[in-house]
Amino acid sequence: SCESDNVLSYCMILVATIFKNEFEEVVTPWGAPLVWGDSRHSASRRAKFAQREMRIGLLAFVVGTYAQFIRRFLYSAETYFLPGQVVTYYILTDNPRSLDPPVKLGPEREMKVVSIVELPGWERLAHRRMTLLGDAIRGSIDNETDYIFCADVDQEFVAPVRAEILGDLVATLHPELYGMPRNAFPYEDDEGSSAYVEEDEGDFYYTSEFYGGAVSEMYKLARACSLLILQDHADGITARGLEESYLNRYLIDHRPTCVLSPEYSWWDSDLSAQVPVHRLLSLGSFVRVNVFENVSGCTECFPL
Repeated sequence: SCESDNVLSYCMILVATIFKNEFEEVVTPWGAPLVWGDSRHSASRRAKFAQREMRIGLLAFVVGTYAQFIRRFLYSAETYFLPGQVVTYYILTDNPRSLDPPVKLGPEREMKVVSIVELPGWERLAHRRMTLLGDAIRGSIDNETDYIFCADVDQEFVAPVRAEILGDLVATLHPELYGMPRNAFPYEDDEGSSAYVEEDEGDFYYTSEFYGGAVSEMYKLARACSLLILQDHADGITARGLEESYLNRYLIDHRPTCVLSPEYSWWDSDLSAQVPVHRLLSLGSFVRVNVFENVSGCTECFPL
């Protein structure tokens, strides 16, 4: 009947409105932008940066078997990561040959390969990445770029990631924890750890798969986190989320000036937040541990 059709149409409009409004959170409690790529606020942010000359770095670690992901990562970044901007890819790798033959890059894009000597093992690299990041920034990045972003290489850009992401200190919301209550966040709960977070601390839980900012701020972050990691290592302590625990500790003490929605770090999981657009997608095969449980003290994702 016409009446039932009208009711159905109204319900569909209501559901669509609720879904739309779910993603209208555009500012954090401390006033930083919370970025959804297709929002009018993001369009305004892009316009603000449009007249600036900027140099942006994208850094990835390619160690051991992760070499299998590097070409797909670079090809997708060439298509979607800050198109039209001056971009330098910094690839820190124990196997420079994995980049032969070189990936063909577009105008004003270049790649710099930095050789590192690392023993195999994802957990070891997770303890070392902040130190290596700080060394890379101090070595050349600080003179060559204005902004530097770190991304796990087992990801693919699948939609535009543009200047709306730029800021002094940029963090990305964990896709499985966005919208969850504070007591669901797997912050470090060992009071002996340098990454320890008290029960009344923390606004969001951030992923370590994509973060960045102004080079000077990123050096401060890398330096501080590496010192915390070294202190815990000396005390025989391993944080439950490895480097991500220290990243979250730092971002509680130094709140981000720009927070990216889970559009900018998403993976296929029953727990992942539903978002309008997937922009950066995880490709790795993971053993996923439920973030609501503490299984052997670990709540993170470990590659097979």
